[in-house]
Amino acid sequence: MVCAAMSELVDGENAAAVFSRLYRTPAFPPGAGPDFINAALAIDWPGDALALLARLHEIERGFGRTRRTRWEARVLDLDLIALGESVWPDPETQTAWRTLPADVAARKAPETLVLPHPRLAERIFVLAPLADIAPEWRHPVTGRTVREMLNALPQADHDAIEVVEPPAGALPFPPLSYK
Repeated sequence: MVCAAMSELVDGENAAAVFSRLYRTPAFPPGAGPDFINAALAIDWPGDALALLARLHEIERGFGRTRRTRWEARVLDLDLIALGESVWPDPETQTAWRTLPADVAARKAPETLVLPHPRLAERIFVLAPLADIAPEWRHPVTGRTVREMLNALPQADHDAIEVVEPPAGALPFPPLSYK
C-alpha cells in the first residue's frame, strides 16, 4: 500500500522523485496497532506546502484513511516532513512545537501546518528512510543533518527497525542502508 500511495503521488504529478527503501517499525504510539511500514519520498513539487498536504490527505482518503482521533490505528499515514528549506508558518512557531515536551505534544496538535515536522528528530521511522534519500539535508532551524539526527537516537530505536523487501514490481529502491 505504501508503494502504491507513493506511486500515485508521483504518477499523478508526473514529477521526478527519489524513493527510500521500506522499513518495518513498531506502531507509534506503542499499542496503536500492528507494525508500520515506513518509507520516504523526495519529490519535485511545483506547488506550496499546503497544496502538497492536501494532496497527501486526498491520497490517504482514497486508500480508506479516516481521521477521527489523533494517532488512531490507520491504514495509511502520509506525512509532510519538510519542503526544502521552508519553515512554516515561521521559525518561532516551528521552534515552539519542536521544543514542546513530549507528553504535551501527545495531547495537542497544531492548528496549522508546521514545517519541518516538529518531531522528526525523535523518530527513527522518519529518519531511517529519510537517510536513504537525503542524509545531508539540513534542518533549516536547528542546522542538524538527517544523519546527525539519526545517529543521536538511542540504540534501542535502531534495533527496532528493519528493512523489508518491496512487493514484486514495486518501486525502485536504492541499495544502501543508513546502518
